[in-house]
Amino acid sequence: MILYLLSLILAFIWVVITGSASLLNLIFGFALSTFALWIVRDEMSARGYLPRLGRILSLLALFFKELALSAWKVAMVVLRPRMDLKPGIFAFPLTVDRDFEITLLANLITLTPGTMSVDVSDDRKFLYVHAIDCSDVEAPKRDIANGFEKKIMEAFR
Repeated sequence: MILYLLSLILAFIWVVITGSASLLNLIFGFALSTFALWIVRDEMSARGYLPRLGRILSLLALFFKELALSAWKVAMVVLRPRMDLKPGIFAFPLTVDRDFEITLLANLITLTPGTMSVDVSDDRKFLYVHAIDCSDVEAPKRDIANGFEKKIMEAFR
């Protein structure tokens, strides 16, 4: 995680030095700093930096896919003449156990339409999630476990 922050810091330094604050220049600076850190990866013991970056981008792609799908589902529910909804809160059993991973999962769930993270149990074993339709509670649990949670574990472990 430190290397990602270092890449981002180096990219911002690149933007300041070049004097061009465009998005393209920032992306180029990030790519340049990533390459520079890749060259010195043995000294920094950062093997797997680029594959991890790929897994993080995969998580980001999954988020945008889920964002579009859930927005579509919520729009269809709202446009129906008769809304047959059963909103509710369910306890999602957490596999992730680090604070960063739990926070990221909770935020990804909240950012997708139709669901919202409510709380984390005191023992950090359950995440309480409000869903617009809880008629089948196991479906969103499976979706979260096989989607966001799995990708978070792949990217950050």
